Amino acid sequence: MAHFAKIENGTVTQVNVIDEDYFAENRETRYTGQWVQTSYNTRGGVHYNPETNEPSADQSKALRKNYAGIGYVYDEVRDAFYAPQPYPSWTLNEDTCWWESPVPYPTDGKFYTWNEDNQNWEEVISD
Repeated sequence: MAHFAKIENGTVTQVNVIDEDYFAENRETRYTGQWVQTSYNTRGGVHYNPETNEPSADQSKALRKNYAGIGYVYDEVRDAFYAPQPYPSWTLNEDTCWWESPVPYPTDGKFYTWNEDNQNWEEVISD
């Protein structure tokens, strides 16, 4: 079984688990339009072993930087899937195809949310 993403106007609209032979046999009739294979175990351009969650020895299984999600962008030039840009100030890391904030997320164990107006992380205080 493999995962395939349907792409419409550069955006993922479906992600289906499909037997690869069945997909190939029905490509012309059932799976019309643009379909691109995606790897459930690929994140940030690295393929992870699903049993250990450690990077796989065989990185040839890493497909298209990230697992496709509905609403994700499929960039044909990069041959990569990535989430829509969360904030105008964030930039796309070309190696991972993850969005990065202009200020790194704090590592003090607290929870933060991004404030685009202040261009900084603000601690989430719960009552």
